Amino acid sequence: MPPRPHPRPLGTVTRGTTHRNRLRRQDRWIAAALGGALRTADDPAVVDLGYGAAPWTAVELLARLRAVAPRTEVTGVEIDPARVAAALPFERPGLRFLHGGFEVPLPGGRRPLLIRAANVLRQYAEDEVPAAWAGLTSRLAPGGLLVEGTCDEIGRRHVWVALGPEGPRTVTFAARLAGLDRPSDLAERLPKALIHRNVPGEPVHAFLRDFDRAWASAAVYAPLGARQRWTAAVRELAADWPLVGGARRGRPGEVTVGWAALAPRGR
Repeated sequence: MPPRPHPRPLGTVTRGTTHRNRLRRQDRWIAAALGGALRTADDPAVVDLGYGAAPWTAVELLARLRAVAPRTEVTGVEIDPARVAAALPFERPGLRFLHGGFEVPLPGGRRPLLIRAANVLRQYAEDEVPAAWAGLTSRLAPGGLLVEGTCDEIGRRHVWVALGPEGPRTVTFAARLAGLDRPSDLAERLPKALIHRNVPGEPVHAFLRDFDRAWASAAVYAPLGARQRWTAAVRELAADWPLVGGARRGRPGEVTVGWAALAPRGR
């Protein structure tokens, strides 16, 4: 009997740009948010979806998650077969690479506790995002998380959405503070669901406007360093916006907001 044809992966080939340490800020957030669940899971499976032309993001994700959950297993999934072939020499125990797309083709019907899709939906249309989110979250294990977002080429500025099976939960803004003129500099890295909504009348625009105002009022802390200024600005922002964990949550240069406060109007 001839072999069954391989089903066509869901999605389209993206640019594939990648660099070492590009996703370090997101990796650390994931380790903090999901480390406990990965440690106790019967099957601590993780997917790095659309890792790009080189496998660095999957390699680094495994290292950072194993530091907090040693049994974690990472599968890099790419829609471009040539990228999968190029990644195979990097396979090791706990790390594999597969050809696929949004269908997340883990063998044996495994359901991952985490799917990370960084700089993937950025290249899709905004109206394609809800279906992609719904499809990916439907493939999660119980208690699992989808992390989807966008960053610059070397990972200095990054914004991502965390989603459960019920839908989006939070939005996290993360930046290297050196060289950050104001928080709204992160607007260019908003994920596809939000980037076209950074206009007057939309919640994400109001949030970034208020963050800039808080940053300006915290200028008195600038002589003490950008970290102290960021902390003061976040403390002021927390008075009006639902920051997850309040003003104390997160590292310097990181802040997480409830999705409902930033969701596009009409969605």
